[in-house]
Amino acid sequence: MPHGIDEALVEVQSKIAHLERAVNELSDVVFRQHREIQALEGQMKAVKEKLQGGAPEESIRTPEQERPPHY
Repeated sequence: MPHGIDEALVEVQSKIAHLERAVNELSDVVFRQHREIQALEGQMKAVKEKLQGGAPEESIRTPEQERPPHY
């Protein structure tokens, strides 16, 4: 094989290795985000159930309806 082809092959192999590493890192990030989303969904469900089981909606006050602490 001529010298130029060897260099081109090494460059392609290097790029492939870099891309494989990047794909693995991104896969890890996606997996961690999936776990975090599942945890947040569980927390949201618990809060939603607590709110639905708690005070009736008409007694829930918006921040605009709340008295400022200096009153």
